[in-house]
Amino acid sequence: MRVRGGLLAMLERLRQSLALYIALPFVVMVLLWQAIGLVLTHRAIDRSAHRSIEYELLTGRRVFEQLLGQRTERLREAAQMLVNDQGFQQAMARSDTPALTAALGQQARRAGAVLALYADPAWNPVATTQIGRADVTVLLAGARARQGRMTEAASGAREAVMHVPGLLLVGGKPYQIVAVPVQAPHPSGWVLMGFSLDGALLEQLGTITGLRAALILDGPAGHLLLASTLEGLTIPPPREHEGLSCSRLASGQGDAWQSCDFLVEFRGVTATDSGQHQHLHVLLACAVEPALQPFRALQQQQIQLAVVALVLLALGSAALGRRFSAPILALRLAADRLGSGNLAEPVPEPDPRRTPRDLQSLARSFEAMRQAVQQREQHIGRLAYWDTLTHLPNRAQFVDRLMAQLGECDASRPLAVLMLDLDRFKHVNDALGHSVGDLMLREVAQRLEPVVRAAGGLLARLGGDEFGLLLPQADPARVCQVSQAVLAALQRPLDIDAQLVDCSASLGIALAPLHATQAEVLLGQAEVAMYEAKRRLASPQIYAAAMDRGRSGSLSMLSDLRRAVEHGELSLFVQPQIALGEGRIVGAEALVRWSHPARGLVPPMQFIPFAEQTGFIREITRWMLSHSVREMARWCELGQPLRLSINLSTRDLIDLDLVDQVAGLLRVHDVPAGRLCLEITESAIMDDPERALQTLQRLHELGVRLSIDDFGTGYSSLAYLKRLPVDELKIDRSFVIGMERDLDDARIVRSTIGLAHTLGLAVVAEGVENEKLMAMLEHLGCDEAQGYGIARPMPVGDWLAWVERWQAPQTGTVRLDTDFQRL
Repeated sequence: MRVRGGLLAMLERLRQSLALYIALPFVVMVLLWQAIGLVLTHRAIDRSAHRSIEYELLTGRRVFEQLLGQRTERLREAAQMLVNDQGFQQAMARSDTPALTAALGQQARRAGAVLALYADPAWNPVATTQIGRADVTVLLAGARARQGRMTEAASGAREAVMHVPGLLLVGGKPYQIVAVPVQAPHPSGWVLMGFSLDGALLEQLGTITGLRAALILDGPAGHLLLASTLEGLTIPPPREHEGLSCSRLASGQGDAWQSCDFLVEFRGVTATDSGQHQHLHVLLACAVEPALQPFRALQQQQIQLAVVALVLLALGSAALGRRFSAPILALRLAADRLGSGNLAEPVPEPDPRRTPRDLQSLARSFEAMRQAVQQREQHIGRLAYWDTLTHLPNRAQFVDRLMAQLGECDASRPLAVLMLDLDRFKHVNDALGHSVGDLMLREVAQRLEPVVRAAGGLLARLGGDEFGLLLPQADPARVCQVSQAVLAALQRPLDIDAQLVDCSASLGIALAPLHATQAEVLLGQAEVAMYEAKRRLASPQIYAAAMDRGRSGSLSMLSDLRRAVEHGELSLFVQPQIALGEGRIVGAEALVRWSHPARGLVPPMQFIPFAEQTGFIREITRWMLSHSVREMARWCELGQPLRLSINLSTRDLIDLDLVDQVAGLLRVHDVPAGRLCLEITESAIMDDPERALQTLQRLHELGVRLSIDDFGTGYSSLAYLKRLPVDELKIDRSFVIGMERDLDDARIVRSTIGLAHTLGLAVVAEGVENEKLMAMLEHLGCDEAQGYGIARPMPVGDWLAWVERWQAPQTGTVRLDTDFQRL
């Protein structure tokens, strides 16, 4: 079992060997080529040998025919000598039968004939050798018929001699017969002599040609083997046609023989066969192996050369495969090391004398890759634990160091985590650009690092404009002292790119193990204290549990707002706006309402300020724009092309994507830009005047109507307002409502209307609660009005039905105070 397992393991290694994969195709290809060559060579040799054998067989046929011709000529000469002999003529004249018989026998022995016969002119036997009477009758009948045919063919020739095939069947045996006429001087009869076709003739043929032969008679009773030298061979039946026909024979010893047979026709004279033609087949055979023997040595040499070439190729291919596989194996091991994270060990460079250039280039590429990966890993390590901007430790390293020191701190050795956030950094970043913001962060890091290092702590940039400080063995008094030093380092203005920038920070503190013993919890508590310091404008602030409750509520509100936008909890409401004097509806203001699944209807004043503070107001604005523009498109389809106003916040004005978003919505829904009015508060504009002016200018170029909302409550200058590309002013509701009781409010409203008209702006009054206020505003020249006296905010689904029911109030019957009329 061990041997079998080891063999299987070796075979598996060979199967997976690269050298085998390289060498095996070459070996198989050459082996296949050699096999094809051997097969083709074998076939060529076989065809050549059999052509040679066929030639020998054809030669044997000609030799056989020549032997028959020679025997016929010898018989003719012997018969002619007997006819010319004086003694034979005298015996014939005396009718001396014994003398004739003796002369026939003597001449037959001289010629080697087996039979001799003298017949009178009527073909009656006179004297014969040892031949039965029945055989003599058959012989004479056949000879007479043959002679008659030949005489006709000779056309009166002096002599008519029967040549091949002069064969007659006598006594069941074939004989070669010659008949010579006796002229003394007149025809006196016939002398017949014949040879027997037997084994002697076949042996003589074999002696001359080296072939074996057989004589087969094809008669009415079937095939009869007359004579044969094909001992040990299976003789096939003769074919039923004349001419040469070749086939293969098999011997009892397994040798292969090639044979051919041809037909010899003769006419029998027996009582049963008289007048019938029978076929005598001569079968010649030649052994194949002697013909193939000269080629066997050539085949063996070819096989030996093929084996040697195959062995040499296998060895060469294996060597070539090892030459390729050795450096590839080294590269695979190097790749395994790289995959396991071992980047220190270089990739070995292969021997240039024994390694192809492509593999050398591949090894160099592997080494370049290793170096690149090593450098990238080092860079990733720096990115993972170091801040690339300030070159301070980042949040990940800060947390690791904090976790390490938390395991050593206790009540006697407290630990402090401080989180510092720059005030108004976003304003600096937006106003002066991100490059100035980056320089500001570097400058802050350079100022804080010496202070923190002197205190034995760690300074890290946690992200954005947040910095973390880690102070080991710090009691509250020491923490406050270091905090004051940190804040004092930022009191001097920062010199950034030839500009002096004031910088302040909010600082929160969390203590371990007093507040928590977990790193993330401490960071969260320090962040809560930092936001509390920012809210109170008083730093530093040490964490207290009461601060966390407000933070939890804020986080819950933010997650609820996200869910509200994603799950359709927000609803679009509208409040109508009418044209004073005409009483017709000109548009509406879009408002948002939040239906919380647990809290019910949440008032806008509870979530809009929070959304503006957290920046989520931009998501709400996107929702408002999308739904409002879609509704305006629906109104147009229903024949009510009314205007719709939407409020923008400070964060919306500095959103670089706002203009593209508005343009895309108007284009998609095919709404004219003039139907959309965007309302901006004075405070939103004055928070970042330059950025706001750029955004408003792009919206104005787009064709959108712009309005300043709650005008009169801000601190904007008239000179700046004149620069704004706005179309209308909305008077704050606090002034409009007070007009009935306070003429000063009425004067403010009148002045505002006059100022707006002077600047070419339309005026919309908010907070119109009754018809009297509508009449007063109409008297002062106000253009449009909005308020509960017209309609309360309604779901957008009820809007068009309300428009159909709307009837303008009769303000002409309202009596105004005398003092108001004097304004």
